[in-house]
Amino acid sequence: MGLLKISPIFVLAGLMISGLDVLLAAPIATIVAAIVAMATEKYKFKQIMEFALDNVREIVIVFFILMFAYGLAEAFMATGVGASIIIAALKMGVTAKSVAVVGFLVTCILSIATGTSWGTFAACAPVFLWLNHIVGGDIILTVCSIAGGACFGDNIGLISDTTVLSSGLQKVEIIHRIRHQGVWSGLCALATAIVIYFVGVSMGLPSTVGNATEAINAIPQTAWDALAQERASAVTLLEQVKSGVPMYMIIPLIIVIGMAIKGLQTMICLGAGILSALILGFGAGTVTSLNAFLNDQIMTGFGDAGEWSIVMMMWVASFGGIMNSMHAFEPISKAFVSMSRNVRQLMTFNGLLCLFGNAAFGDETAEIVTISPIIKNITDENVEATEEDMYKLRLRNATFADAFGVYGSQLIPWHCFVLFYVAIAKAVYPLHDFVPTDIIRMNFMAFIAVGSMLILTITGWDRFVPLFGLPREPQVRLRKKGSAVKDM
Repeated sequence: MGLLKISPIFVLAGLMISGLDVLLAAPIATIVAAIVAMATEKYKFKQIMEFALDNVREIVIVFFILMFAYGLAEAFMATGVGASIIIAALKMGVTAKSVAVVGFLVTCILSIATGTSWGTFAACAPVFLWLNHIVGGDIILTVCSIAGGACFGDNIGLISDTTVLSSGLQKVEIIHRIRHQGVWSGLCALATAIVIYFVGVSMGLPSTVGNATEAINAIPQTAWDALAQERASAVTLLEQVKSGVPMYMIIPLIIVIGMAIKGLQTMICLGAGILSALILGFGAGTVTSLNAFLNDQIMTGFGDAGEWSIVMMMWVASFGGIMNSMHAFEPISKAFVSMSRNVRQLMTFNGLLCLFGNAAFGDETAEIVTISPIIKNITDENVEATEEDMYKLRLRNATFADAFGVYGSQLIPWHCFVLFYVAIAKAVYPLHDFVPTDIIRMNFMAFIAVGSMLILTITGWDRFVPLFGLPREPQVRLRKKGSAVKDM
């Protein structure tokens, strides 16, 4: 019976692996889940609908946040905020030894500003791969560095869809999530930048200085055409890098980050970012009219969110509601609890489940929306703690789902992330025949983020990272009969 109840998960995974988009796979899996629930629990169809709709209602606020996030991302790409970041970095002078680490740092910042790893990679790959070619750098080190950096903001950015989604499904505030993992994320980025720099230096690369304009001029027309088809907003950003934008266009990003650090509500931060980009864009000449800004950027962002992300989330939320109604994940929960001696070990299993789920689906969004309810139920049903401590555990679960979805994708050769990056890299830099392992083997950010998260959680060393430590026994304990759980 337990295997039958969990079978819709295998259906969803199988459809995703076969190449079917989650927007189609999720409805099919939801129908299968409904049939299984009616067969095993004797539910009526009306009850099934209520279970599905109740789960969707719980994440409605996420839909609104996601629409504003997409709108802000488009505004930042079009008004010159993204271009100002690249221009500022490249003014320092880039050599073969530093091109990879500069590319990493730029993509980290740009991904925070735009909230999209795919858009960041698409925008930065043409600049840094051709700049790498001009200065004589190592192509694999550079492509891996910008791939890893592009995921930074997707994991911690206020406007990232994965940040919004993973936080909403765990019912935690996005601002709290960002604070919880902020220091850890920063340390991972710092460690990665140091490793990339010393690896670049150790290769004995030349010290020739290159410039962005020369790199952009070297991009062939076929690459421009391919980029326009995959990410049209990236073309606008590259043209702005070439022509130049005022450096004050970086101010909207500073405003958003500053307000987030102050702890203001997410919608207020996003609204302030859109408004400041509009006002400063008029001064910079990147915005010509209010009507064009609203229709070309904000409406495009809202449309992109509603066209795919929100519809997909509704279907997967429905799927999760039906699966939860028949306690389909109870066998997994019992297995984890039986193998865990304390809460810390249970949480580590939650993280591993996210990582394995991401490998199974080959899609980070499918992993987040499918695995998040499972690890939330595992924690809620098997841990005794105060509401404050349970909230901290949910923050870690949200971080697991997002970090192992985004960074974990960089370590899975068949993942849609890696395949997209390979396609973009091939299109914009046809001099190298990129393969999935090229994105993985020197992706130090992914290795450091995934490895450190697991090690810090299982050992309890996360308590040495500000704001990142989990509550310890006996503050929290497993629900085991007669157990006296001790901390590791």
